[in-house]
Amino acid sequence: MNAVEHTATSEGQALESARRTFDIEAAALVALRERLDASFASACRICLACRGRVIVTGMGKSGHIARKIAATLASTGTPAFFLHPGEASHGDIGMITRGDVLLALSNSGETPELLALLPPLKRLALPLIALTGNSASTLALAADVHLDVGVPQEACPHNLAPTASTTAALVMGDALAVAMLEARGFSADDFARTHPGGSLGRRLLLHVEDIMRRDEALVFKVYDSSKDGRARWTAHTAFQDPTAPPDARPRESIEIRTLAFF
Repeated sequence: MNAVEHTATSEGQALESARRTFDIEAAALVALRERLDASFASACRICLACRGRVIVTGMGKSGHIARKIAATLASTGTPAFFLHPGEASHGDIGMITRGDVLLALSNSGETPELLALLPPLKRLALPLIALTGNSASTLALAADVHLDVGVPQEACPHNLAPTASTTAALVMGDALAVAMLEARGFSADDFARTHPGGSLGRRLLLHVEDIMRRDEALVFKVYDSSKDGRARWTAHTAFQDPTAPPDARPRESIEIRTLAFF
């Protein structure tokens, strides 16, 4: 097999692999959607009634997904942060207070670092929402609400690397965040206030007085002596367009008054 043939074959195999991954993960999400039940609404009610923060935790790949879910919740009106379960057992559990809610992610439902949090959480009487792929697991049975995010198979050909399962958990987290932002009436203006550094925040929150001082002046190079209706080298001025029909719509413009000539 020459190099050209090998490249073509590898390209085909790569595309086939990618499509298989898409198919497996899409099928997992369809199945997850069909399993949604009253438990999802219960989880939303618990979070909406929370007077503290929603603390999201998970280990390994589930931990990465938990971080993203916490960030999405926090930016859409639900105060939240990520708690590393390993660090929690070494002092960070002090970040948890009465009035908080714990959202725990574990595909197996048997992650030791998460199970170690159960006794202290019980003493604090914190509501526990668990996202697992095993409804008979220790974490699922200990939870006030269990959301089943199990998948029939991973996209990994060995059925080992978390792929479809992490996608399912991520989408379930997004579903919780969106359902709660809708319940809160969270608006685009609210979103802008939590994203002052983004383009939306700048568009909705930034005012002229935020970026200009009173002792500043705007300078425009103006050349409007042309008689054919064209304005040249200027931001915008008021001028008569001789080519416009009598019934033309009024022009919408910002008038710039020249205060100084040079």
